[in-house]
Amino acid sequence: MTLPLPLRAAILPALFASAVFASSASAAALPPSVDQPYPGTIQMKIDASDTARNIFRIQQSIPVKPGKLTLLYPQWVTAQHGPTGALHQLAGLKVSANGKPVAWKRDPLNVFAFQIDVPQGAKTLDVEYQHLSPNETGQGRIAMTPDILGIQWQSMTMYPAGYHVRRIPIQTTLTLPAGWQYGTALETASRQGDEVKFKATDLETFIDSPLFAGRYYKQIDLDPGAKLPVRLNIVADSPEALEAKPEQIAPHREMVKQAYKLFDSQHYAHYDFLFALSDEFGGVGREHHQSSENGVKANYFTEWNKTEAVRTLLPHEFTHSWNGKFRRPKGQDVPNFNTPLDNNLLWVYEGQTQYWGQVLTARSGLAQQASVRDMIANMAATYANVQGRTWRPVVDTTNDPIISQRRPQVWPNWQRSEDYYSEGALIWLDVDTKIRELSGEKRSLDDFARVFFGVDNGVIQARHYTFDDVVKALNGVQAFDWAPFLKKRVEETGPAPLDGLARAGWKLVYTDKQTDFLKGVEDMSKTANFQYSLGFSVGSDGKIVAIVWDGPGFKAGLSGNTTLVAVNGRAYKPELLRAAVTAATKDSKPIELLVRRGNDYRTVPLDYHDGLKYPRLERIEGTPDRLQSILQPRK
Repeated sequence: MTLPLPLRAAILPALFASAVFASSASAAALPPSVDQPYPGTIQMKIDASDTARNIFRIQQSIPVKPGKLTLLYPQWVTAQHGPTGALHQLAGLKVSANGKPVAWKRDPLNVFAFQIDVPQGAKTLDVEYQHLSPNETGQGRIAMTPDILGIQWQSMTMYPAGYHVRRIPIQTTLTLPAGWQYGTALETASRQGDEVKFKATDLETFIDSPLFAGRYYKQIDLDPGAKLPVRLNIVADSPEALEAKPEQIAPHREMVKQAYKLFDSQHYAHYDFLFALSDEFGGVGREHHQSSENGVKANYFTEWNKTEAVRTLLPHEFTHSWNGKFRRPKGQDVPNFNTPLDNNLLWVYEGQTQYWGQVLTARSGLAQQASVRDMIANMAATYANVQGRTWRPVVDTTNDPIISQRRPQVWPNWQRSEDYYSEGALIWLDVDTKIRELSGEKRSLDDFARVFFGVDNGVIQARHYTFDDVVKALNGVQAFDWAPFLKKRVEETGPAPLDGLARAGWKLVYTDKQTDFLKGVEDMSKTANFQYSLGFSVGSDGKIVAIVWDGPGFKAGLSGNTTLVAVNGRAYKPELLRAAVTAATKDSKPIELLVRRGNDYRTVPLDYHDGLKYPRLERIEGTPDRLQSILQPRK
């Protein structure tokens, strides 16, 4: 029945309040997590062989005692920075004990919690369910294809509340598709046919040790002869994609060496890069303490000259073993995967990792120094044009994984997104060059990396830190008033933090021609970049994207869900629009765009006459080139 509008306005708020009260009254408090061993080991079996339907079938046997029990499905996972647990992909939950069904009830206010009354005489609770992995991109990231699968254990696991997860033992057996090979940081106990049994470990380590498997697999030793192995575990769409030339492997090995020279420590028993080369498997970059998940297109090795832009991925994720996993912000020190995280220091966790990822990319030769300079130019230009900086400081963007959970933004240039990554990198360039300037080039952020991340060499257990710890370590390297220096850049709004760029001996400029590297990035993304001239980019389908708030396109009335149809009366092509922008520098008439939004067509006059603008870095004459010193490999 549909109520009349006035009646709805009067009645519905009262009904809603009653429903909230009823739910609150029925919600059960979770037992507090205790830091003591869980009485028994969870046994889990996962059948991952159904690649035709992307279904993972899971069985768990959980040691229990009679009485009330709460099972939790992971909601917060450190590497995702937000409450993004894939609960919507869990299905078919059935619970039994002693061969008889046991009822479960979901907590109405905490939907990741399942309440169970364990019957008398039961010593083990048997739980079965499925994880329904996406079949198409509209459902989420593709983690299973006919040739590749990736397992993030948090999506497969339920666990008992009331204990620190690092004190809950779990032993897992995995059934793979016939003949497939795999890579993971987990220790293998045995393999019989396609059934792999892993050694028991604690739940925290287990969740933090994902697995990639594939029909086409190759493992490459990135540190031959080392006591602590570093391995590149590659899965691919085809055997051809696996073939890497020696000159391509060499910079990956150099990347490991340069990381050791930087951090002067290792905090893992071994390290496994999980690396998917695929046009079907979803792209990913996710850190773990002794491994990382990395997914790029299938042409990474086969079209080496076109993939320079994505070669920062492995250095970035490798850096996370030190920054983010071994050293973690204090707000990330939580007892389980269902306790909210404090992301306030992600500008250190991710921002400095972004910085070191680019530095190690240059030092290792995975990309040319000139290309890394272009990456920095692009970051600088991006944040020089992010209008959201006028109202939202970068520290507030550390809340974005919680606020938006990585959903697309309506006006990202105004709303901002997870800017603590790249704007954070610019802040750490600022810190690095300040240390160099103050010390007369005797010290640098490299020294901070050694004393802060290199502490307790060989220790794997996480060491947590506060803002004051970061300031203290910086002062130990170079005395300075670091707290207000950092707070100004992190907590205040205003211009982009480009002081470090100038102190490095370079300045951001715009020219009417792109650098070769940024042109390659544009070609790879299949977009035409007019961000710094017209204030938007255009996708391969003509769709107008990434509109700059208050830029020329915005002021002309352009918005999202708009397709560029024609330029000055001719069918749109990127080169045609570029030519029109150039011609407008000598003509007072506006550029006429025919656009379509929904079923409506209209002509939009763009009164812009300042020509094409593309970012690059230019040397500041008479200043030391600290950027070259930063990007030089360490001997």
